[in-house]
Amino acid sequence: MTQIAATLEQPRMNRRQAAKVRTRQKVLDAARDLFAERGYEPATIRDIAKGAGMSTGAVFANFQDKAELFETVLTEDMSQLAETLKRGAGEGSVRERLTAALAAGYHGTLDHLPLFQAIVARSWFQPLAAEQRARESTRRLTDVISAILRDGVSKSELSQDADVVLLTEMVWETYLSNYRRAAYDGWSVEQLADHAGRQIDVILAGAVTRK
Repeated sequence: MTQIAATLEQPRMNRRQAAKVRTRQKVLDAARDLFAERGYEPATIRDIAKGAGMSTGAVFANFQDKAELFETVLTEDMSQLAETLKRGAGEGSVRERLTAALAAGYHGTLDHLPLFQAIVARSWFQPLAAEQRARESTRRLTDVISAILRDGVSKSELSQDADVVLLTEMVWETYLSNYRRAAYDGWSVEQLADHAGRQIDVILAGAVTRK
């Protein structure tokens, strides 16, 4: 079934349903802006409601609490970031593609640094169920990294017994940890990308096929 046909088969929303969707999106947009500007803790439901131009009651009519709002923003943003990494990877060696992908990720998110600080911080202090959902959200990003590594194995650039799961985890944790350098040392995208490239060299050192 084509996407157009599937869309045509979906029931049309009435005005009330359409208004609810618009309201929900306004709340999400306001929350994203505030989380990106202040981080998680300083962003209040009252300020999010004000940014959306509505009452706190309207916010709670769409989301149970701030945690659910943050989780929804995280899910949407991780999907977009995964596409950014995929497009940024381009062509070249495994090292070049990984470095380019991470650089694209930094370039697309550094303006919203408090949001990513909040994502990392929240991962340490949230219920297990929320952590599992967050991992599902980030899996699309790690899948991009994994695909690059597996492609390297298939082309014999990496050894056939390379531990792709472990390498993926190491590259992903490297990507996240470098946000601290942006936050506390004021590193630019170029500095982060250069540093990530050197880190990737170390990570791949034992997996690269020797010619």
